[in-house]
Amino acid sequence: MKTILIQLDTDTSPSTFDRVVAIDAGADHLFSYGGIAAENVVGLVHGAIFTRGVPDLKHTAIFVGGSQVSEGERVFDTVQKAFFGPMRVSVMMDSNGCNTTATAAVATARKHLSLAGISAVVLGATGPVGLRVAQLLAMEQARVTLVSRTEDRAAAACQVVRDEEPGAYLRPVAAATSESFAAICDQQQLIVAAGAAGISFLPAGGLSRLNGVRLAIDLNAVPPLGIADISAADKAMEKSGVICYGALGVGGLKMKVHRQAVQSLFEDQNRVLACRELYQLAIRIAGV
Repeated sequence: MKTILIQLDTDTSPSTFDRVVAIDAGADHLFSYGGIAAENVVGLVHGAIFTRGVPDLKHTAIFVGGSQVSEGERVFDTVQKAFFGPMRVSVMMDSNGCNTTATAAVATARKHLSLAGISAVVLGATGPVGLRVAQLLAMEQARVTLVSRTEDRAAAACQVVRDEEPGAYLRPVAAATSESFAAICDQQQLIVAAGAAGISFLPAGGLSRLNGVRLAIDLNAVPPLGIADISAADKAMEKSGVICYGALGVGGLKMKVHRQAVQSLFEDQNRVLACRELYQLAIRIAGV
C-alpha cells in the first residue's frame, strides 16, 4: 500500500522545504494544505483516518508545519484530540524547523561535552528554537542561563521550561548590547545563539575575549550572524580555543533527523513526534 504524508501548514503556501524533505524521505504521495488553523483542521484529520482500515492506517501520517510555531502547536494538539480509539495516524510537528533544529544543536553539543552540570547560555532563549534548546539542556541537567531582551520574557521562558523540568537550574537574564551579551557568556562552557535572523549578539573578535567557553553554536544562517566569529559552514572548527558550529554545520544532522523522523511515521500508526521524541532520534543518529 502506498504511503501518504498529509502536510498541514499554517501558512497560506505550504513550505517547499518541508515538501522536498517529505519526498526525499520516501513518501509515495504528499498532500499539502495551506492556511491550516486549529479551527479548520479536524475535517482533514477525519478524512485521513476514515478512508483506510485500521491495519492500513500506518501507511498514512500527518506533518504539521508553517512559520508560526504557536499556531502549529495548536494545530498539533487539535490533530491529536481528533483521534479516538484505534482511529489514529502518526503525527509530527516541526513548525519553522523548531524541533529538528533544537534537537540537532543539543545532540551536537553532546558530541563534545558531558552536558550534566555544565554552565550553558542560550541567547535568544525566548524564541521557539531557543526555548527548546533550553528545555533539552535542562533535561540533560545543565545549568542554563536564558537570555532575552527583557527579564520578564526571560523569566517567562524559564517558567515554561520549569513546567517541563521541575528540578532544572535556570537563570533568566536580560541583555540588549554586545557588551552585556559578552559579560553573560564569559565563563559559560557552552553558548548557543538562537536569535531571529538579523540579530547579532557577539561582534567579530568577541569570541576570543571570552574565558572558559569550550563550545559555541550559532544557529543563524542569515547575515549578520549571531556570533560574528562563527561562519554558517563551520563544523567542529576550533577558533580561539573554542569548538565552533554554524547553522550549516548543525544542518547536516538536522536534515538527517527530519528525514528519518518522516520515515519512522510509517512504521506504525501511533507515533507522536515533537521535541523530546526527535531529540532521542537525534542522539541515535549522532551516536552520542
